[in-house]
Amino acid sequence: MANRLLGYLSVRDWKTRIIFWCGALAVGGVAAGFVLSSNWMMALHQRIMEQSRWWALLVSPAILVLLAFLTRYVFPNTQGSGIPQAIAALRLRNPASRRRLLSLRIACGKLLLTLIGFLGGASIGREGPIVHIGASIMYSLGRFTRFPPHYLRHGLIMAGGAAGIAAAFNTPIAGIVFAIEELARFYEEKATGMTLLAVIIAGVVALGILGNYTYFGVTSASFVHAQDWVAVPVCGVAGGLLGGIYSRLLVGGMRRLRPLFAKYWFVIALVCGLLIAVIGLISHGATYGTGYLQARHVLTGDQDMGLGFPFYKIAANLVSYYSAIPGGLFSPSLAAGAGLGGDLARVLPFAPAATVVVLGMVSYFTGVVHTPLTAAVIVMEMVNDQAMILPILAAALIALGASKLICRQPVYWALAEEFLGTISDDEPNGGGPADPITPNTTGSKP
Repeated sequence: MANRLLGYLSVRDWKTRIIFWCGALAVGGVAAGFVLSSNWMMALHQRIMEQSRWWALLVSPAILVLLAFLTRYVFPNTQGSGIPQAIAALRLRNPASRRRLLSLRIACGKLLLTLIGFLGGASIGREGPIVHIGASIMYSLGRFTRFPPHYLRHGLIMAGGAAGIAAAFNTPIAGIVFAIEELARFYEEKATGMTLLAVIIAGVVALGILGNYTYFGVTSASFVHAQDWVAVPVCGVAGGLLGGIYSRLLVGGMRRLRPLFAKYWFVIALVCGLLIAVIGLISHGATYGTGYLQARHVLTGDQDMGLGFPFYKIAANLVSYYSAIPGGLFSPSLAAGAGLGGDLARVLPFAPAATVVVLGMVSYFTGVVHTPLTAAVIVMEMVNDQAMILPILAAALIALGASKLICRQPVYWALAEEFLGTISDDEPNGGGPADPITPNTTGSKP
């Protein structure tokens, strides 16, 4: 008892706790500011398009070329979603190697370049970048105190990423589930405790700035008749297969393009920018940005996005990712899934349309990222509806099986291997010892 009391009074332990809490506060504030800034940038792009939609043929290519240059020469390792970088950092043992993927410089670059991407009309999400930013902030602050190596390697990175998801979507439970299911893919008690605390702190800060809201509003989706359950396997199979195709195209395309970036980055960015503009023109601007408004329209049924919307959104998101600019997959995947659900609702008239849309979102998202629990929880929290928990979980599990028929490896882990292949884990570590392979469970918990 006396030793435990002395531990609570330890100056070093309190310094560790304070730095950890400050990091969580910072993640919440940055996430909220990022959400507001990205909305402003997308609104600015929309105002440019209102002057003339043909401006897209100039704005998108020019900005993507600028982003490709900045990503390659000014802020390396900021490209793409950011979740693969966090996963790769978790698997690296050398602190110097890990700092090439997680640092305050990378966090600043990721935030700035993603915002510029929204101005260019790229079809990207902000949640993946927020995971990268949150992990970078927490990991960087952890270097200012004596966290045990295991916390630096797992706890802080997981906590920062989960806090970012929770603050961006106002989905605290989904943030925790995401950290366990995607970032770690194993359950570790102390790291999860840190994740929970970071999620609470960051979520409270974001709520204070953004207010209490549900990301896609409130839906009354529910099953009324037994025949409505037919929508579960239909959406699960369709969303899973389409998500698997997307993942296969994304991973395969990036592996083929990566060797070409060194010599032809300008051409790749220019062509991708033109394709984004053309897809945006064909879809009447529906594919620009995160897709949040379009998904909300489909979910509430107040605007018909058309049969082709999910496929346009998928194509625009693929092209945006191929350009190697910063930007995530979460929001575009949810928007494409909502569009798919809207299309399926036309052939399932006996089921409530809102129900089919929710199932489409869960199924396609699961098909892309292979995280059924995260998909189920994040959608339920975003639409503030727990009545659909069993159909949503069933659709997610079906979608996971269907997706694995086409793409066996989770997309974020496949992309993480690309970073691990370019970063040596045996380089000099700046004088610090490498993290141990086995977890250190003796350190004090913040």
